Amino acid sequence: MAKHSGGCLCGAVRYKATGEVTRFYHCHCSRCRKATGTGHASNLFLAGSLVWESGEDQIVSYKPPDAERFTNTFCRNCGGRVPRFIEKLGMVFIPAGSLDDEPGTAPQARIFTASRVAWSCGTAALPEFSEYPM
Repeated sequence: MAKHSGGCLCGAVRYKATGEVTRFYHCHCSRCRKATGTGHASNLFLAGSLVWESGEDQIVSYKPPDAERFTNTFCRNCGGRVPRFIEKLGMVFIPAGSLDDEPGTAPQARIFTASRVAWSCGTAALPEFSEYPM
């Protein structure tokens, strides 16, 4: 059983998730783009459990009225996305950027690519910089 820990940007919310990663996707749907402000969201699905170490009272969730599966869960202080437990699936949904360390697995697929915007990260190589370019 793998253990994953993480938290929000300001550190108010901290969590530990235990279980096995079943899926790791880059999601290009419009909801993920709007929730993250980026071209895609990187999300892990873990068959296991989620325990809040701190800040559970700082967590806010928003579910669009017409959404079947999408819920944006975040810290009310900093807006940093945090995990949520999906009870009917027995899964922990983890925004990969909230993890403290590497998840131990690589993304398996890009999903909702029909919604992908042209400027989103694709498979083409771009120049890389370790810091801001000069």
